[in-house]
Amino acid sequence: MKKLKIVTGIALMAILSFTSCQSEVDEVEGENPNTNSANSTTTNNLKRTSMHDGSFDDFLDGASCSSIILPITAKVNGVQVSIVSQLDYQQVISILGQSNNDQDSVILQFPLKIKSSNYTEVAVANQTEYNAILNACTAAEASGQDAISSVNISFPITIFTYNLSFQQTGSVVITSEQQLYTYMSNVSSTELFSVNYPISVKIADGTKTTVSSDAELQAAITASLKTEATMAEAVQNGKKLETILVNGKFKVDSYVNAGVNSANNYSGYALDFANNLSVTAMNQLNTTVNGTYAVSSELNVFLKLNFSGNASFTLLNNTWKVTSFTASTITLQSKTDAAVILVLKQI
Repeated sequence: MKKLKIVTGIALMAILSFTSCQSEVDEVEGENPNTNSANSTTTNNLKRTSMHDGSFDDFLDGASCSSIILPITAKVNGVQVSIVSQLDYQQVISILGQSNNDQDSVILQFPLKIKSSNYTEVAVANQTEYNAILNACTAAEASGQDAISSVNISFPITIFTYNLSFQQTGSVVITSEQQLYTYMSNVSSTELFSVNYPISVKIADGTKTTVSSDAELQAAITASLKTEATMAEAVQNGKKLETILVNGKFKVDSYVNAGVNSANNYSGYALDFANNLSVTAMNQLNTTVNGTYAVSSELNVFLKLNFSGNASFTLLNNTWKVTSFTASTITLQSKTDAAVILVLKQI
């Protein structure tokens, strides 16, 4: 009996020792409670954040689910352009930006090739085939199966693998979005995985953050999609503002700097915004002040003014945040000094 107790004690010590080591491995190499199956939310999140992001050439193809493989030829607002490399994108953007109050048109020359969201290259023979791709992209966006481009994971990251008994079977080092997408697309029904947190991600507005769990990854994605939606809304508001500017003439109704309203310095002047991004201020004596303007957007809409040849108008040279606008009144705040306010009112 004494011998049996000794053997039992040794076995118990061995079990405790193994359990301690196993716990140590789990803490260092992965968390069993954080394991995911092929159908988990985290699998879908990682798959969507690692899809090929085709939004960088949306000005050309109008499809965020895919990108066009260069070289191609296109007619941009009637001008034929050969696009050999991404350096030629600027030529397209310049043509599209020549007027801010027109209907832009990009006609692609077929056949061409695209890179789809799953990184495969697809030959497109004609517009009918391309329309089918656009429709599939719209459907993917509507069902929440499109790429999440507002979250970018910093690589490398490590994935720990487990069997269905939650025993660790190995690890994989992921070094690129395509590798991550391939891995997440091929997780089998007989395996589990966990991410070796923390990992670093960058969201839509350029903010970098550290993610320490699947829940924090989901929170980062939710926040980034909200930011992306705000940015998209700002783009649309910017287009509305451009239309309002071009379709009317305005006066300086108020210009407050350091608590002083200097609107009288602009009395009698009408500001005329043209669709070629020029702006002219003219009074009843035909005194003319020339300038340029540009509308841009981030999380907010901004109006940049640049006048020359008149001391009063050069005071308006600034990048202004659009705090509110209607068809008749545009309220602006200096991007660098919130105490400087400019109000334009339609005449």
